[in-house]
Amino acid sequence: MAGHPALTAPTPAQRRFLADARRAVLATVDAAGLPRLVPICFVLSAAPDERGRPIVISPLDEKPKSVRDPLALARVRDMLARPRVRLLVDRWDEDWTRLGWLRLDGVASLVAAGEPGHAAALVTLRRKYPQYVRHRLETRPLVRIAIERASSWGDLSD
Repeated sequence: MAGHPALTAPTPAQRRFLADARRAVLATVDAAGLPRLVPICFVLSAAPDERGRPIVISPLDEKPKSVRDPLALARVRDMLARPRVRLLVDRWDEDWTRLGWLRLDGVASLVAAGEPGHAAALVTLRRKYPQYVRHRLETRPLVRIAIERASSWGDLSD
């Protein structure tokens, strides 16, 4: 994930594949330079950021974690020190003509409770994942990833 890749906005097919996906794998880089992979729930924001980049939002939710403070999570520490991240969304199917994946490179930051966009993101997250209705996300930070590059392979159709 070194360097700064040229901006390659997701295509309409890639955006649909991303919006419909139920989970992604977030890759951060730890202090030793090793990748850290974590499955995440997420939504694609309806509005791009100030530079026109698509935004992916993921909550630091109340599912069981290794630490109580979401800011102490290893992936959060990684993102704060090295904000370049990668997301992988894939579809497996026994019919290998249906296999596909989407890889997104972006820059991660945190959105604190009460900051602009936090409340609207919770509405979208709860619409996609009804399980979040029972989570107290109003007091927890969100991960915001500004997508800079998209690449894909295989069948991304519905």
